[in-house]
Formats: sequence, C-alpha cells, structure tokens
Amino acid sequence: MTNRVAIVADRVGWEERRLIETAQDFGLSIDWVNDESLCAGHRDALSVKDYDALMVRSRSYTRGGLIATLAEADGFRVLNTAAAIHSCENKLVLRAVLREAGVPVPDFRLVLSRKDFEKAVDDLGVPVVLKPVYGGMGKRVTLVRDADLAQSVYDYVEDLGHAFEQACLVEPYLGGGSIRCLVVGREIVAAAEFESAGADWRSNAALGNQSRALAHDPDVQKIVDGVVDRLGAGIYGVDLFKTPSGYLVNEVNHAPAWRGVASTTGVDIASVVVRYVQETLE
Repeated sequence: MTNRVAIVADRVGWEERRLIETAQDFGLSIDWVNDESLCAGHRDALSVKDYDALMVRSRSYTRGGLIATLAEADGFRVLNTAAAIHSCENKLVLRAVLREAGVPVPDFRLVLSRKDFEKAVDDLGVPVVLKPVYGGMGKRVTLVRDADLAQSVYDYVEDLGHAFEQACLVEPYLGGGSIRCLVVGREIVAAAEFESAGADWRSNAALGNQSRALAHDPDVQKIVDGVVDRLGAGIYGVDLFKTPSGYLVNEVNHAPAWRGVASTTGVDIASVVVRYVQETLE
C-alpha cells in the first residue's frame, strides 16, 4: 500500500514540485493541499483526513503553526511538529528557547515601542539591525548605520497597521555573510555560505546572494545538534552567523527553501527529504 503525504502550503514552489516528482521513486504519493482551503477544526471536515502524514510548508508566519496544532490534536503525523513550527515562526520565541537550551544566539533586544527602540540603540550602539518578529526572506530587515536616522526608521514601524507587525528585534550588525545548513532528521545534508552581493547588505539565499559550499565543520555540527536537540528531529534551514567568538544561530526555518543550497552543493536534497519522510512512516 502506497503511503500518502500532503504538502500543506499556500503555493507550489520549486521545492514542492521536486518533492512531488521525487516521491514516486520512493513508493510515496505526495500531493499539494492548499492551506487556504482546509477549514480545519473538525477531523471529519479536514481535507487531509485520507493522508498518512502532513508536511507543513506554509509561507505564512502564523498559518503553519495553527494548522499543525489542529492536525496533531486530531492524531495526524505532522512534519515538522507543531511545537517546532511555532518556535520557528516567531523570532523572539526561537531566540528564547534556544538561549534557554544553551544554544548561542546573537545579543538582542525586544522592541515593542519607541522607548524600547531608543534604549536598544543606546545599549547596543550603531550599526544595529532591526527585524520583525514575524517574517522571513530578508523582508523588512533594516540596517541602521547612523544614530541620527534611527528615529526616522522607527517612524515606518509605528505606521504599520497591526501590533504584531510592529514587534521587532534589534541586534548588533554582525557582517554581511551567513551560513545556511539544510537539516533533515538530525543530519546536516548540505551547507553553504552566502555573502551579500552588490548594494544589498543582506545575506539571504532568497535574495540571490553569492554562495559557496561549506565543508564539514565540527563547530557548526555542534551548534546544529543543539538546535535539533531542542526542537526535535525534522526538516530545517538553520542560519548561522560566524563571529570571532564562534557561531551564532540567527534563524531556523521550518519550511526551508533549498534551491540555492542544492545548486551550490550539488546535493539532491529532495531525495533526502523524501527518504526521511518514508522512514518516519515505517
């Protein structure tokens, strides 16, 4: 009997297409289920009730955790777990749980008001990075180089319509490069170092930054092990900063894009992911 897996997402991107195409080679059937049409809340009404597992890859930074929570409560196997997704969706929650577990993260301040922002800039000194608690792909991440401009930058935050959009983190600027580790289960299956290109200071694979494959590094492995120990085995994109004092975890993505890492390293990540999903169903 062929196991059926639903990719729950708002759209079918490159990664989702690769998973759907690759599944056949491993005796799985993977379909896309639009996360905007579930009408979740009652098990019999859930449009994924005939699937053996759900792979939640919602781009929304609230939708995925809500869906995963309901699905788990109804007895579905969910990848990643609802707890892991909730932690990854919220940068403040992620920083808090990792720091509590002894995993190194950048120094930061939670900013909920202009007074918070002014104190954060005073404490950390410029340059600092202002980033939304909810969000990804480098969007709305702002480098504040000049204290004279800081207040004007925060004007834009205050003009956002909702309180959850205004919640931000302020952290020291740690340079223009980052490391993306693609984790499947508990293993780093591919890693690449991204550098900002051109006038854009942000280092993010989604922005088309330059990259190179990263060889195995025991220090990176130790950090990633700490992340997985806290969040549980799953499929993650773990983003690190390299600093003079060691590696720091910037973010963990619960629905990682991996096209850039795959093209840089040559690893068939879709096959690794599908194999892992198959193993969890055995």
